Amino acid sequence: MMERWTVRNVKFNTIGFAKALGVSPVVAKLMVNRSIYELNEAKSFLNSTIDNLHDGKSMKDLSKAVALIKESIENNKKVLIVGDYDVDGIISTYILNKALSRCNANVSFHIPDRIKEGYGINESIIRKAAEDNIDVIITCDNGISAIDQIKLAKELGLKVIVTDHHDIPFIEKEDGSREYIIPEGNCVVNPKRKDCNYPFKSLCGAGVAFKFIEELYRQFNIPKSEAIELLQYVAIAIVCDVVDLVDENRIMLKKGLELINNTNNIGLRALFKATGLEGKIINVYSLGFVIGPSINASGRLEQAIWALKLLMEENKELAEELADKLHELNKDRQELTKEGLEKAIEVIEKNNMNKDKVLVVYLEDVHESIAGIIAGRIREKYNLPAIVLTKTHDGAKGSGRSIEEYNMYEELIKCKDILGKFGGHPMAAGMSIPKENIEEFRKRLNELTVLTDEDVIPKVSIDMPLQLSEINYGLIDEIAKLEPYGKGNSKPSFAVKNLTVRGARVLGKDKNVLKLNLTDGNLFIDGIFFGDVDAFEEEVKNSYGEMEYMKLLDGNARGIKMDFVYYPEINEYMGNKKVQIVINNFRIAQ
Repeated sequence: MMERWTVRNVKFNTIGFAKALGVSPVVAKLMVNRSIYELNEAKSFLNSTIDNLHDGKSMKDLSKAVALIKESIENNKKVLIVGDYDVDGIISTYILNKALSRCNANVSFHIPDRIKEGYGINESIIRKAAEDNIDVIITCDNGISAIDQIKLAKELGLKVIVTDHHDIPFIEKEDGSREYIIPEGNCVVNPKRKDCNYPFKSLCGAGVAFKFIEELYRQFNIPKSEAIELLQYVAIAIVCDVVDLVDENRIMLKKGLELINNTNNIGLRALFKATGLEGKIINVYSLGFVIGPSINASGRLEQAIWALKLLMEENKELAEELADKLHELNKDRQELTKEGLEKAIEVIEKNNMNKDKVLVVYLEDVHESIAGIIAGRIREKYNLPAIVLTKTHDGAKGSGRSIEEYNMYEELIKCKDILGKFGGHPMAAGMSIPKENIEEFRKRLNELTVLTDEDVIPKVSIDMPLQLSEINYGLIDEIAKLEPYGKGNSKPSFAVKNLTVRGARVLGKDKNVLKLNLTDGNLFIDGIFFGDVDAFEEEVKNSYGEMEYMKLLDGNARGIKMDFVYYPEINEYMGNKKVQIVINNFRIAQ
């Protein structure tokens, strides 16, 4: 698929900015490209610590919620936490349970079963809570859209605290305006409330729960350091819920990574061992692609309670059994995803659906919990918004993943008359639909789509050109000050044109790693590419022929010229250090 390479070009006095900050022009330019132009904001970005976290008391209803729980604890009344089955929900439940137990609360928790109960607090949970004489229900990572359920809880005499971070639900009026609705809980703690003055709106569910715990510990005179300890768990949720890594999220993640690398949590250590991370540095990748998916697999394929029990387990042998179970479940999930993706691609190609701008694929026998993952993989392959639907006992249900140019939630509103329940945000959504409406749904999304041919061309965004002669250890160390990378703080990408590719070796047990020997005529450098090795082979053969490609594999090609988008890093092997580039994109020299 053809890509469009574009260099970010923000007009700004980068040199002056670099001098004022005491950083190189490269780092200053990278910050400007991430919309950090203010000197104070830039200094905070580079140097902020946990002392720079905002005061949770400015979050609407937070102090009131803490006072309500405190009263319940002091009167030895029962508190029930209702969480969610994804990583953010499991972590939120875990830290709230740990914190409330620390304050001697009479606390229990419930995480709904994904298949049997679905997302969020439901009527049966509420009725059982009333039977069990629960005094306060506290939700985490859910509750903001549970209007009817919370109304029922209040009618049954229960107190309800909502802690959530999802968008506030609304009713669309005939004139197109929106009336936002807040559930009738005793306290509704969500920074996205229109009447909430909290300065940072992009916390994940565990982030909101953490702000609640900070104030709770203050009220119970528990040292602040004990709240900070919980950031090692919050870090997992921040990465896995894909929130913007700016402001408080960035501060909490940096501190959380520091803590998790020295964790005493027996369950986490068992999970590191089971997944092959023992003795390695835990970073954003480890959390997002190893730890998070293992925690998530329990809620997807069985019960989220396994992951929660792992975090709570204090017996090493039992923790290792649970960790192995989660790791095996995640391997099963990966296999199911692979099979589902292959089926989806077959459906798309067979039915000529790749001419569509929005892909809607119905896979009758795919496990509903992995529909979203498959949709994400389809989106990556075709660079199109993708929705994967699967059969349920009363119709079909599914998940969608989008591209930046397409607000999936807003587009679903256009089809609300043929959908069942639906919800989400611009980049992802979930929905149920009567089976007989699927074809109409696909047709309507494509007829009404706002996407143009231009929108669906994959775009490669480059921070700046950077020649090989400009790369050195000092610059690489300085660039690393911008870590951790993720949504809202993307990993820097540099471009270099017209390098000669002298040699190529295909590595890895799955033959999916390419090591290139590159030169600009003066300097030689290794380039490493993790990705579609076949696409590289095809590109070279199409432009230079089979013979030249064979020479490349022998390490003595001379005439192959290519452009690369890359990130520089230090490769350390058996005590030897050298600079290499990690290649993200390539093309024949233009």
